Amino acid sequence: MAHVAFAHPFCRTLSGIAVDSGLAAGATVHNGGTYVCMEGPQFSTLAESNLYRSWGASIIGMTNLQEAKLAREAEICYTTIALVTDYDCWHPDHDAVTVDLIIANLTQNARTAQQIIAGAVDRLPYERNCECASALKFALITRPDTVPMATRKDLAPLVAKYLG
Repeated sequence: MAHVAFAHPFCRTLSGIAVDSGLAAGATVHNGGTYVCMEGPQFSTLAESNLYRSWGASIIGMTNLQEAKLAREAEICYTTIALVTDYDCWHPDHDAVTVDLIIANLTQNARTAQQIIAGAVDRLPYERNCECASALKFALITRPDTVPMATRKDLAPLVAKYLG
């Protein structure tokens, strides 16, 4: 069993690379913010939207939290490039979002994302020095001598270097 630190869910190094790549691609970039993860696919009610705004939320999505946790537990660097498809219903001009609007924005976002990702790949460091690379180092709770060999074998790609 492991308890992985998760105060800062995104890799700082990878996030910086994504910001630089987004700027180079000509995208409007906001570095930082608070992400609200909601069950989807669905839109927020006006009450929910106003609640999220009162919390200081910057963006709402449906997948980020689960992905970020799994990546950290696997010592994989993770960040988010959140390309907005629509305002939430709090915006006076966007209370009736249509699928056509979302698809049009999604299509443009796909082109922008391709540019950002291609630029980010070119900026990746050869070796990782971030905290993600060793997230499990001090997270394992189970004593190594009590881990059965079959479990060691199954988990070897993730924890072999820590079980000795």
